[in-house]
Amino acid sequence: MKPARIIILAVAVVAAGMAGFLAMRLTGGTAAVQESVEAVVKREPTINVLVSAANLPVGSRLNDDSMRWMPWPEGGVVEGFITEQNRPEAMKELQGVVVRLPIFEGEPLRAEKIADSSSRILSSLLPSGKRAVSTEITVATGAGGFILPNDRVDVIMVRKGDDKTNYLTETVLSNVRVLAIDQRIEESEDGAKTVVGTTATLELTPDQAKVIIVAQQMADRLSLTLRSVADAQEEDTSAANYLLSGDTGTPSIQVIKSGEVVKENTTGQMQ
Repeated sequence: MKPARIIILAVAVVAAGMAGFLAMRLTGGTAAVQESVEAVVKREPTINVLVSAANLPVGSRLNDDSMRWMPWPEGGVVEGFITEQNRPEAMKELQGVVVRLPIFEGEPLRAEKIADSSSRILSSLLPSGKRAVSTEITVATGAGGFILPNDRVDVIMVRKGDDKTNYLTETVLSNVRVLAIDQRIEESEDGAKTVVGTTATLELTPDQAKVIIVAQQMADRLSLTLRSVADAQEEDTSAANYLLSGDTGTPSIQVIKSGEVVKENTTGQMQ
């Protein structure tokens, strides 16, 4: 064999050996990396957290099909989560509990978003200190039927002026939440985007409840105006307190004596 061929053959053998060696090193390195990652993942402890198994609208009730346990990184568990460690019987305990705020699939269930399992759904949806007050609406006064439960609205009163020829409009309530339209407290399951009803139930403070009851007696018409979802964080406790006697609902009597107006307080004593 010629020397040139011997040299070429030797170089080929050495190159093949080097390629095999490098392939073994690369394979070993990848396996080591994979083993390292798997080790890190395995070392990360998890805790079973109770989450929603479906999208749950306001007013729906929890059952076996709407909740499940999900492994959750221990470092990501925050106060308020329901865990299998602290409430192992939670799925049984929460059967029939009412959803107060919308919950999305995979979202941990928290006490702030659920109420109790009593049949009084509407009272369960009311936050502490709030009242539910209903007012009549029509398609014309209810934004064409596009107002849905959980929307925010202003309540506008329309009434005749003192001269009985002009009409006055006043915003008596601002940015209040709609609890229900008629007896519906959630959007229909068939995906309808409008609810044409005759009654809207609003979530109000005690003072706001007094104002709207007075406005219902004074008004020729009450209209609801739909607000943007961007307004949800704005103040929702203001009201036209000037409609109330004494601005607080305290009864007062006006007596005209010798051409002068005299007020009585609630005890009946002359001021």
